[in-house]
Amino acid sequence: MKFGAIDIGTNAARLLVGEVESEKDHSFVNKLSYTRIPLRLGDDVFETGVISDTKIVNFIKTIEAFRLIAEIFEVNSIRAVATSAMRDANNSNHVIEKIKAKTGIDIEVITGQEEAELIMSNFFLSEKPIKHPFLVIDVGGGSTEISYFSDGKRIASKSFEIGTIRLLKNKVNNLLWDELNVWINENVPIEKNLVLYGTGGNINKIHKLIGGKQKHPISSEDMSDFLGQLKPLSMRERIDKFQLKPDRADVIVPALEIYLHVMNIIKSLEIFVPKVGLSDGVILDLHEKSVNI
Repeated sequence: MKFGAIDIGTNAARLLVGEVESEKDHSFVNKLSYTRIPLRLGDDVFETGVISDTKIVNFIKTIEAFRLIAEIFEVNSIRAVATSAMRDANNSNHVIEKIKAKTGIDIEVITGQEEAELIMSNFFLSEKPIKHPFLVIDVGGGSTEISYFSDGKRIASKSFEIGTIRLLKNKVNNLLWDELNVWINENVPIEKNLVLYGTGGNINKIHKLIGGKQKHPISSEDMSDFLGQLKPLSMRERIDKFQLKPDRADVIVPALEIYLHVMNIIKSLEIFVPKVGLSDGVILDLHEKSVNI
């Protein structure tokens, strides 16, 4: 069965069309189509608290385009979820109603906890059973989700209002950083064999640009060096030198800063990048619900 997953993030909206397949004892999401539109809802929300009329028009067009693409692929089911920017927008209910009326697509605004659970469901699908303790950090435009696991079980998880666009808009104060630092110190034992995994579009791009091999981690040293290369450059220079899209060229710097901040706290020298995300988790959730009907 084919499924459509719409992920409406703070920086971009994405449509993933895929199906869950099995190969021997391994299951995976087979990605048939991926479309990304840089809506940048956070630009409005973190400045004014609402999504502007102009942005709403583009939002509707984006969801309608996603609906048509999903229709072309003859998906059996489609689910649309929205994260941090829509959680914060004072007019999110109004926007959701307009989009439903124009496109027929229902948008669910999910909590940070639900977001982390969907990401993790596909993480466990893609990785072999993990016995050692590990930490998963997902950095988005509006929030960062951190989950700690031991013996294959989630021990603690929390969503923090620290994201790349919030940082660019100077909306992250010291109290938020303190909250993150305290939570990690209270909930994550700093062990020698603690492994760090990173998810999200920015860490995927960082892994690629640094030259990381599939299944191989990238080091904090390489990430720091890369941050040192990027930070002095203008947006135009980052786009030209590293072939970045405009909406990636600005957020990649604060993303690196967030990942490196966490790595420093837990004294991690490397981070693995399994390249799974929220959209993959939504596909898996739709698949599991179809099987259990």
